[in-house]
Amino acid sequence: MATPTIPGGGMLTGLKVTFTTMIKTLFQPKKNLKTVNYPKVKEEPHARARGVIALDQDACTVCMLCARQCPDWCIYIEGHKEEKQPETPGGRVKVRSELDRFDIDYALCMYCGICVEVCPFDALFWSPDYEYSELSMGKMLHDKDRLQNWLTTVPDAPALES
Repeated sequence: MATPTIPGGGMLTGLKVTFTTMIKTLFQPKKNLKTVNYPKVKEEPHARARGVIALDQDACTVCMLCARQCPDWCIYIEGHKEEKQPETPGGRVKVRSELDRFDIDYALCMYCGICVEVCPFDALFWSPDYEYSELSMGKMLHDKDRLQNWLTTVPDAPALES
């Protein structure tokens, strides 16, 4: 024979769990939590925080590995090849790729860091700078000059373990 159930018994059990959890959290000692009043007080991010991607234009060889590996296709690169005449007669003509355009659309970027990891020439870095918001979505496309400016905020790499 089935035992009779009280109407609303499940709800009373749920309320009991909620009430006991609420009482426990009210009387527990507070952990070291601090709230920052953001526009007036700026929080100091961790040294290796992921904020924005910085570009070293001199190191970029326009290999386009970062753009091809990006899952969001938010990196736009254009370049051209320049020939440099040899300094000595009979020498070989050198061809070097020059960067014309390097844009990252931060409205599309998901900050996965794949572009930074796959760059074989260390042209992309994480900067801890986090204040680059814009009022319109169209202005979230940052060009190579703006990305170069963030290079000054990139911290030094940590020392290798011996």
